[in-house]
Amino acid sequence: MANAGFSRIFSFLLRKSRTIIWLSGLAALFFVCLISLSAFSPFERFQVQVFDAYQRLSPRPYGESPVVVVDIDEESLAKVGQWPWPRSTMADLTDQLGALGAAAVVFDIVFSEPDRTSPARALNRLKDAGVTLTGELDSSKLDNDVVFGEAIGRNPAVMGLLLSPTVTGKPPAPKSGVSYGGADPASYLPLSGGAIRNLPVLDGPATGLGVLNFRPQLDGIVRRVPMIANAGGVLYPSLALEALRVAQGASTFLVRGTGASGEADTGVAAMIAIKAGNFTIPTNADGSIWVYYTDREKPPTISAHQLLDPVLADQLSDQVAGNIVLLGTSAQLLLDLRATPMSASVAGVNIHAEIIDQILSGVSISRPDWAEGMEFFAAIALSLLVILPIPFFTVAANVLWAALLICLVVFAGWWSFTDLQMLLDPVFISVSILASLGVGSTVRLLVSENEERFVREAFGRYLAPSLVNQLARNPGGLVLGGEDRELTLLFCDIRGFTNLSEGLNPTELTELLNNFLTPMTDVLLQHGATIDKYMGDAIMAFWNAPIDQEDHARSACHAVLEMQTALAELNSGHSREIKIGIGLNTGECCVGNLGSTQRFNYSAIGDAVNVAARIEALTKQYGVVNLVAETTAAGAGDLAKLEIDRVRVVGRTEPTSMFTLVGDNNHKKSAGFIELEAAHHRMLSVYHSGDLETARKCLADVKKIAPDDLHPLYSVYSRRIEDMMANGVPENWDGVFVAQEK
Repeated sequence: MANAGFSRIFSFLLRKSRTIIWLSGLAALFFVCLISLSAFSPFERFQVQVFDAYQRLSPRPYGESPVVVVDIDEESLAKVGQWPWPRSTMADLTDQLGALGAAAVVFDIVFSEPDRTSPARALNRLKDAGVTLTGELDSSKLDNDVVFGEAIGRNPAVMGLLLSPTVTGKPPAPKSGVSYGGADPASYLPLSGGAIRNLPVLDGPATGLGVLNFRPQLDGIVRRVPMIANAGGVLYPSLALEALRVAQGASTFLVRGTGASGEADTGVAAMIAIKAGNFTIPTNADGSIWVYYTDREKPPTISAHQLLDPVLADQLSDQVAGNIVLLGTSAQLLLDLRATPMSASVAGVNIHAEIIDQILSGVSISRPDWAEGMEFFAAIALSLLVILPIPFFTVAANVLWAALLICLVVFAGWWSFTDLQMLLDPVFISVSILASLGVGSTVRLLVSENEERFVREAFGRYLAPSLVNQLARNPGGLVLGGEDRELTLLFCDIRGFTNLSEGLNPTELTELLNNFLTPMTDVLLQHGATIDKYMGDAIMAFWNAPIDQEDHARSACHAVLEMQTALAELNSGHSREIKIGIGLNTGECCVGNLGSTQRFNYSAIGDAVNVAARIEALTKQYGVVNLVAETTAAGAGDLAKLEIDRVRVVGRTEPTSMFTLVGDNNHKKSAGFIELEAAHHRMLSVYHSGDLETARKCLADVKKIAPDDLHPLYSVYSRRIEDMMANGVPENWDGVFVAQEK
C-alpha cells in the first residue's frame, strides 16, 4: 500500500513538475523581495558599495571652482604650535584672508569653549592670586575671543555648528532666511536635536552659520550630506550651502518641495531642490544630496602657517582673491578625518570643498524617488523571464540566459550612472534573478532526478538501455496514462510448447524458458523494442513508444530475422529443438501506463494489437516462422520478403496482405532469391485469379527452387488447390483466405 501511495503521489508530482519548478522559483523571488523590504535588509550595504565602485570607475571631473582650503596641517602645527591656537592667531588668519580678498571665510571648526590662552584669563588668575595691577587696561583687547569675534565681524565669515540628538544645547539663530514652495520643510525634515555651537561672541558677528554634520552611513563612509537641517523647527543650511550664499551676497534660500508651483503633489511631502543665489541644487526627499567625488587627492590647499608669515601671505593673493576659503584641519591628532568612496581617510574640510565644487560645476548624481519601485518591478519581471524557461531548457542554457539578463542589468546601471548621473541598483535585481534561477534549477534537478529514477525503474526491465537513457534524459517523451500513436507490434510464441515441456519438472521448465527468452529479449532490446510482457512461452513487444522511432517497422523486421538466427544458435546446443512463430503488424494503438492505481504496466491496446496476435497465430497454418502485415512490410526497407497470402483474420472484415521475411538486403540481391521471388509471384497471381491448373504447375515449379523452410507453406497451397479443384472454386472468389481460428 505504501508503494502504491508513493506511485500515486509521484505520478501526480511528475505531471505537475513544471508547476512545482515555477512555484519554487516564485517562492525564491518572494523571499528575496521580503528580505529587501525588511528592516534587516543587506541589500543597501551592497547597493552603496556598487555606487562607490561607479564613482571610483568614473569620478566627477574637477570643476575648477573658486574654492580653496586653508589646512591646519602637521607642518602648521609644528611651526605655529599645538592646537588649539590662540584665538588671536585665528583672528590674524581671518583678517589676512579678508585682506587677500576671500569671498567667504568658512570655518570647519567649532569654537565652543573660551580661549584658555587669553590674556584676560591670565589677569583674572593674577587678581585671584592677590596681585595688584596698576594702570588702565582695555579688557576687550586682552580677551582673545573678543578679538577673534571682531575679526569675524570685519570679514565675510561663516561659522559652523554641530547638531546631535545626544546634546541639549540650544542652537543660535540662523543667519539666513528660508522661503519655500509646497509643504513647509520643517514639517517633514527629521529633527536633528540640540547643538554644539560656537561662543556667542563668535557666532554673533558672523555673516553666516552652517551645519557641519555629514551623516555617514553605518560603514562610516560619507556618501550623502544634508543640505538643510531641522533643529526644533528652525531650518539651518549646511556649511557648504551657507558658504555659497555668503559668497554671492544672498540673504535667503528657496526650498522647492512637492506641491509647489509646477511640481506634482504626490501626497507625500518631500524636498525637490534648494536655490542658493544663482544656483539650484536638486536634493533627495529628505533634503540631502549624494556627493559625487572627484579623483583628485585634495582641492587647492594652502598650509595655514603660510598666511601667518607676512612674506609668504603676500604671494597668496591670486589663490585667495574672490574664492571661497574653507579653513579646517588634516592633522591626524585633530581627528577630523573621514572615509569616502574614493579614500579611507580624507580631511572633513575637503569633503565640504567637494560639495561646493559639485554644486558650482552643475554635475551631480541622484537616486530618483521612483528608482526603488522601478527596481522592484524589474526584479519581478526579469525573474519571471528566468523562471518560465527553467523546465524547458538545459541548466547551461538557463544559466546563460540569466547571465545575459544580469549583464543587461549591470550595463543599465552603469549606463544610467555615466550618461544620466542616476544611481540605479543592479544588486537587488541580480540577486532576485540568481535566487529564482538557483532555487528553480535545484528543484528542477531534484524533479528530473526523481523522473529519471522513475523512468529507469518503470522501463529498465523491458526497454533497451539506450532508450532508457534517452527517455531518462527527456521524460517529456513519456505521456503517462496513454496516448494514441502508430506502433509496430510483435508477438512471438513457442510452437508445441505443451509437448516440448512434457517430462520436465518446474525447475527444468523454468530453465528452458529462461534460456529461450533471454537471447530473444537481447535481440529485441538491441533493436530498440519495448518489451510489453512475457506470457508464459510468448513475448509481446512493440516499437515507437515511449520514444519516437522513425524506422520502427524496419527495426522490427531486422529484429525478427536476428531472432531466427539466435534461435538457430540456441537449438544447435540443445537436444530439445524450439520452434517459434512471430507475427508483426503496424497500426494505431493506445500506449501508456495502463492498469489500476495500485498496479499498472506500460502497455499497448487497440485493434492493431489484436491483428498482430492473429497474424502470429497464422504462422502455424502457413508453416512459416514469421508473418508480417502489409503495413509493416511497407516499412521493411530492402529486406528480402515474399507475399504469402491475402487473409481476412478473425474479427476483421477487411483482408490483410501477409508477407514472410526471408533474409536481409544481401539475400534479396542474390540470384537464387530473385528467381524464387519471380516464380513465387507467378504462382500466387494465378492462384488469386482462380486459374487452379496453372497455379498447380507454377507451384510445382517454385517448389523445385524453394528452400526447405518454405516447403510447408507450399504444401498448404497444394492442399488448397487440390481441394478447390475437387470441390470447385468458391462463389465470388476474390483470392482472400478467411481464417477460422484465432
